[in-house]
Amino acid sequence: MGIKEWLIPQDKHFFSMLENQSLNVLDGSKLFLEMLNNYENIEQKQQQIKDVEHQGDDFVHEIFEELNKTFITPIDHEDISGLASAFDDVLDYIDGTAARFVLYEIKKPEENMIKIAEVILKQATELNLAICGLRNIKNPQEIEKRCIEVNRLENVADDIYKKSVAALFKQKDAIEIMKLKEIYERLEFATDKCEDAANVISDIVVKNS
Repeated sequence: MGIKEWLIPQDKHFFSMLENQSLNVLDGSKLFLEMLNNYENIEQKQQQIKDVEHQGDDFVHEIFEELNKTFITPIDHEDISGLASAFDDVLDYIDGTAARFVLYEIKKPEENMIKIAEVILKQATELNLAICGLRNIKNPQEIEKRCIEVNRLENVADDIYKKSVAALFKQKDAIEIMKLKEIYERLEFATDKCEDAANVISDIVVKNS
């Protein structure tokens, strides 16, 4: 056993908890895109997303409880908490957006809403692959490549968001504009939080490789 392995705790349960949380975000992203692509029985589909979000809350509470009990962790406390919080925020925005489709009685999602949902799913996929590489960090370049891709995807979503909101203000129904603008904002916030998670992962790689 090398000096680094001797000094750093070998208990990997924090990685397992973060991997579970990441996979849960991926599940929520898939359900949300499925809801928009097959826009029927949306109340039931929204409830499925809500259930995933509740599971995410359980995961993040478990992580913070464990952090409060553990003095030395395999990666920095602040990185674990930052990553857990970012993942939690992604799911919160996905769930909140899905709920608004129901509450605002949106008849049909706009094409660009579906495009941003596709971006979120791609980001969640890259994040899940990146987080699974943290356990041993044998290939830091591969993890960093996935983090860069998450950031690139956020820029793609930001462009779609700006064009979509600009197009909204060409409509005449002010209430409808407000509803759709809020949905676009929350979708864009979800992509921002994915980028936040990627930035934390990137920092972890720099500190531990």
